[in-house]
Amino acid sequence: MARRHDASRAGELLPLTPLLEAARANHYAVGAFNFCNAETAQAIVEQAVALRSPALLMIGPWETPLLGADFVVDIARWLAARADVPVSLHLDHASEIEPIRKSIEAGFPSVMIDASRLDFEENIQRTRAVVEMARARGVSVEGELGAVGSVGDVAVEGEGRAGLTDPAQAADFVERTGVDALAVAIGNAHGIYTQRPELDFDRLRAIREATNVPLVLHGGSGTPAPQLHRAIEIGVSKVNVASELSRAHLGAIAARLAAGDAWYSQAMAEAKAAVGEVVGRWMCELGSAGQIK
Repeated sequence: MARRHDASRAGELLPLTPLLEAARANHYAVGAFNFCNAETAQAIVEQAVALRSPALLMIGPWETPLLGADFVVDIARWLAARADVPVSLHLDHASEIEPIRKSIEAGFPSVMIDASRLDFEENIQRTRAVVEMARARGVSVEGELGAVGSVGDVAVEGEGRAGLTDPAQAADFVERTGVDALAVAIGNAHGIYTQRPELDFDRLRAIREATNVPLVLHGGSGTPAPQLHRAIEIGVSKVNVASELSRAHLGAIAARLAAGDAWYSQAMAEAKAAVGEVVGRWMCELGSAGQIK
């Protein structure tokens, strides 16, 4: 077995690649946890330190403007400097090159270009352009092939196969783009599932055999544990979690308001604690807890 990830690079903001390489070698997955403010980012890293897990902070292009890319990086660097576990910062689901460029210039060590809604050749061209831009700065790049979509879409809740990742195309895509990680569509969806998802494990295995990069499962929220464990066993090294965190955060604030106490600092403290509980549960479920010595 390969040596587990140690804390030798703790204190700096890492690219995605070393986190995923360690996860793939040691048969666990890293949770990519969405945050929208300093408190939720702090909750993620605190759980990682307590559970001896790598911490992967994730923010979307629709949330980055709330804080500004520079401040997002400052938050992540501040937390990484005070943590004794690996910490990374990842830009999720950016579909245009300019927001990615600004994030890289601000100091993001990892970005995702999601051009999956374009046709295959256009997806390759746009993804390759981001890879070339990122390489000069040592930034990791995640691409996507297939239509992950949202909960309720026919193809992602077990009622159809349209839009799922084709293994042969995946091999071509990875070779021609040079991506460091690939997000795949195997029946997964963004959001909280309205019916039990049925992940296509044969397809996942074929993609794993056709490519040589870590695979990413988007839409982790609500996925049954047995399906998660099987996906990790086959080759998923990163699982994105966002909707469960949003629900926990807003639920804690709503409970505070319903109790008749609207003092915001207490509400935010309880929201942070609720996010931390979800993050800790996921780190244990994905097997990343205890991986950092």
